[in-house]
Amino acid sequence: IQRADPAWYRGLTLVLTFLCYTSYHLSRKPISIVKSQLHPNCSALGPNPHNDSNSSTWCSWAPFDGDNYKELFGALDNAFLVAYAIGMFISGIFGERLPLRYYLSGGMVLSGLFTALFGLGYFWDIHVLWYFIVMQVCNGLVQTTGWPSVVACVGNWFGKGKRGLIMGIWNSHTSVGNILGSLIAGAWVSSAWGLSFVVPGIIIAVMGIICFFFLVECEWCDPEHSVTPGSVGSMDRSDSPKEPAEEPEAISFLGALRIPGVVEFSLCLLFAKLVSYTFLYWLPLYIVNVAHFGAKEAGDLSTLFDVGGILGGIFAGLISDYTGGRATTCCVMLVVAAPVVSSMLIVCGALVNGPYALITTAVSADLGTHESLKGNAKALSTVTAIIDGTGSIGAALGPLLAGLISPTGWNNVFYMLIAADVLACLVGPSSAGLVLLPWIFKRSLSQPDRRERRWAGGQHVLVSG
Repeated sequence: IQRADPAWYRGLTLVLTFLCYTSYHLSRKPISIVKSQLHPNCSALGPNPHNDSNSSTWCSWAPFDGDNYKELFGALDNAFLVAYAIGMFISGIFGERLPLRYYLSGGMVLSGLFTALFGLGYFWDIHVLWYFIVMQVCNGLVQTTGWPSVVACVGNWFGKGKRGLIMGIWNSHTSVGNILGSLIAGAWVSSAWGLSFVVPGIIIAVMGIICFFFLVECEWCDPEHSVTPGSVGSMDRSDSPKEPAEEPEAISFLGALRIPGVVEFSLCLLFAKLVSYTFLYWLPLYIVNVAHFGAKEAGDLSTLFDVGGILGGIFAGLISDYTGGRATTCCVMLVVAAPVVSSMLIVCGALVNGPYALITTAVSADLGTHESLKGNAKALSTVTAIIDGTGSIGAALGPLLAGLISPTGWNNVFYMLIAADVLACLVGPSSAGLVLLPWIFKRSLSQPDRRERRWAGGQHVLVSG
């Protein structure tokens, strides 16, 4: 295949961005695996070999050796997630104004640095809570470079016709990263838990360097191509070279909020991501406490949720492409997920992560190239950041609530997750009204011939409900 072939670049973009974001999630997962090792059941290991005391916390890692260890774990989670949520709203603005290749690769190298520094606390024998908190905050901020960048790159190269299916398959990087992160972290969690962070840190930094040298962020960015920014995802090429059109200005934050559907889907994602990230950060510890498995076995078993997430993302993308109803697909899957939140990890992962994957990928890309933008492709990163940033607020709330509620019983945590799952398709965070149901109703009334319009010109015309 000749290098000038756009199909070569589309394939390269898919593979590179897949590997890049796999490494992002790979580097986030170790904290959930290592928690059970920072505060294990020391009584099962016998008496304290260092003195005559038979303390039940002699093998724990200070400062997580006290009775408040769950609150401290919650503080670690929220240090990352709150920084991530705040940084995400800013990150999209930078992503529209800086070269995505530099922005993405720089963020990956820095993320590798802070992930590794967290693990080095083991080898440096650090027992100060603030050290680990600062590493989490810094890592949360630099990891916001990832999602807006990779979605913008993929959205730049692919049109809307099969975007749901393509991005559903592509979005499996989230679950693949979680699975690999669990397995890699689990390999060292019982012997030297610092390596559970250092190795993923090295992996994401190396991927950042590869991204810097090989990623082509958009079709019109390559000098061998002649496609203008207004033709995002176009599959056609002219026989003779044309000068690229003048690049449009990046959209403002408020301008992105005015795009129809951005607010509705952002609110939906807030609750969907609350459920998903609670499982991400607390499922291994739950398995250890309830099923009394070891840290490695619990980490391996928790990957079933992510296996379901891979299947759910592909299924949601395929169905939404076929029906033309992104919002309807999300709403139905979230409602069905509620009864199985506390059981059947694979099914739960599919039904929860399916809408999560659809909103953060295909929906974000559709809205970032909405017809109201009149061909301006400079909204992808900002729209993606707004939607995922709002969702990240829920991602921060979920583990925090789990840490506060779990001392009253794990059943109460699952009741919270069920409520959040239902709220994902019913109400916004301010209880101002319905979110997805008005969107579905409005789109149904305005598009009586939706299936005919959907394939007009070989592409989706609107994000329909």
